[in-house]
Amino acid sequence: MKKNVFLVLFMPFMLLSFQPAENKSAPTENPLMKPFTTPFQVPPFGEIKLEHYLPAIEDGIKAHEAEIAAIINNPAAPDFNNTILAMDVAGDELSVASRIFSNINGANTTPEMQKMAREITPKLTRHHDNVSLNPGLFKKVKAVYEKRNEMGLNAQQIRVTEKYYKDFERGGANLSPEDQAKLRKINEELSKTVLQYGENLLAETNKNFKLVVDKKEDLSGLPADVVDAAAIEATKGGMAGKWVFNLAKPSMLPFLTYANNRDLREKLYKGYYMRGDYDNQFDNKELIKKMVLLRDQKAKLMGFKNFASFVIAENMAKTPEIVYQFLNKLWVPALARAKAERADLQAIIDKEGGKFKLQSWDWWYYSEKVRKARYNLDEAELKPYFSLENVQNGLFYVANKLYGITFEKRTDLPVYHPEVVAYEVKDKDKSHLAILYMDFHPRDGKRVGAWCTGFGGRQYRNGKKVDPIISMVMNLTRPTGNAPALFSFEEVTTAFHEFGHALHSVFADGPYERTARDVPRDFVELPSQVDENWAAEPQVLRAYAKHYKTGKVIPDALIEKLEKSSHFNQGFLTTELLAASILDMDYNTAPNPAIADVRAFEKQSMDKIGLIDEILPRYRSTYFQHSFSGGYTAGYYVYLWASVLDADAFDAFKSSGNIFNPVLAAKFRDLLTNCGTDEGMAIYTKFRGKDPDITPLLKKRGLQ
Repeated sequence: MKKNVFLVLFMPFMLLSFQPAENKSAPTENPLMKPFTTPFQVPPFGEIKLEHYLPAIEDGIKAHEAEIAAIINNPAAPDFNNTILAMDVAGDELSVASRIFSNINGANTTPEMQKMAREITPKLTRHHDNVSLNPGLFKKVKAVYEKRNEMGLNAQQIRVTEKYYKDFERGGANLSPEDQAKLRKINEELSKTVLQYGENLLAETNKNFKLVVDKKEDLSGLPADVVDAAAIEATKGGMAGKWVFNLAKPSMLPFLTYANNRDLREKLYKGYYMRGDYDNQFDNKELIKKMVLLRDQKAKLMGFKNFASFVIAENMAKTPEIVYQFLNKLWVPALARAKAERADLQAIIDKEGGKFKLQSWDWWYYSEKVRKARYNLDEAELKPYFSLENVQNGLFYVANKLYGITFEKRTDLPVYHPEVVAYEVKDKDKSHLAILYMDFHPRDGKRVGAWCTGFGGRQYRNGKKVDPIISMVMNLTRPTGNAPALFSFEEVTTAFHEFGHALHSVFADGPYERTARDVPRDFVELPSQVDENWAAEPQVLRAYAKHYKTGKVIPDALIEKLEKSSHFNQGFLTTELLAASILDMDYNTAPNPAIADVRAFEKQSMDKIGLIDEILPRYRSTYFQHSFSGGYTAGYYVYLWASVLDADAFDAFKSSGNIFNPVLAAKFRDLLTNCGTDEGMAIYTKFRGKDPDITPLLKKRGLQ
């Protein structure tokens, strides 16, 4: 997955690790420019100040330039060691500083850090282009590539050579000087626009909307822990005696699900879906227009019909046409199911004498009523069993049962925020595997969503494996009063999802930086999504779901209700996900990328597929971070594509009669370890013994 160290700010999905290379000439006062003396060489977060980043990144760029110049000026004939391997090990110092900066800017930013990002981002973009468009370097790489089958190289050396050659091709090395100049300008403009989009969304989500409730009767229907959390939020904002709800999902979704006041539900949900669409200083519509046009220009420079074709050529799907066929195959049953669910919700409204038509802000509220009526299941019954500590125990339990690994809390390691907790990951023989940081709760300086990343650079150094330093970052419910953080089951699955990414990073191995974790985008969600499957298994629930007050194991009756309701609301969930995937594809396949009106484009895209008014795409354009600033451009479909793989993979465990089948677990660990040794489908079929089948996914979502 990693192509060059200078891509780190723009590829947040990469699960990499690093330890800093020694820089004897670096000033000792900058902790980013000297060897780390911390345990396991984790970043010395407490020593790093804002003013350290730019000098360290600039120094890293210079060091990388010198390494590239040494490759070009080497008088010996180009071969694997003096060209491909030399390039693969280059850039370590830059990776250290830029990786730390990028991760902290995403998880704990400040206005000053955002300002610095606007200065650093174009510098890294220009450096990226200076390397990928360097004719001398490309000439050396091409010479090795053309003779790769005559040099006595092994299969992995040939693979890494081919990957680097393809990187140069896709980076514009074969373009004319005039077109390369155009590409440089496009890349720099794109990088700045992407950054601004993300900053606008952060402001709109965390700062520019709050629902303030000052009448206790307006809290009717809300569980006590939700009310307590809103009171804490109000007090924090200097509004003691009131209740504040914001657009973070732990605050918003409970309100939409339980609040009896329909007008306030509408107000809160509109605050969510109008983010970036208020025609104010944080509006994202003009940025979207610019990005779509620039991406299309880049694709055409590179010889592709559109940007989706350029992106997907490297994925398992290979073409946009195949992606659309796949999405449409799921769309028909998902929409039919969603319409049936809509009828159920409208029936509840009519029965209660509501005399209004279901709207998008009503869906959560009335679907919860249907769930209670149909399955006698209340989310409030479940949450006491899913405390933060219990969920962590569940994550560790599954990993231990599958792979024999253990997790030891480390209080001696520096962290980038007081809420972050560090764990040492140990293999079954107690040898050190990795460091895992876990950052669970929302805050003003953290971007929305959940992700797993690494404070990383080298996979190997001087022939020795560098153990990864991984970070799971989420926005899950906070503790309230005397109660610990209690999660909804959706939040539980989010934790399992990101933990699956973390396990991928723990195990992924390979001697070459370029190919160690090289999986296509529509494969990358397999390790995360497959891990979700264990969260609801009765055997697993009995191991970790214990009442936070009494310590009693979740009762079988509640487990049975959870199982029976597993298909509930899947029409809605699948439809909103498909709608967003299609919207993303439509932006990146638009025949006329000069979009005049973003709202009109979005409406036309959704009308074309017949999306019902009561459901919005999971992400509207102006807050579609995955597509416009999160590295999933023309790639949001991958969650569904990987769902086919994860359902098929877990079906292997279930069909074996043992969800912890040791033979299958060993094979899946091998898949994670050797993910970069071959193409994605070849790696998967080696594990499964056959091509993936869509049937388990349709069954899992109740769409068959």
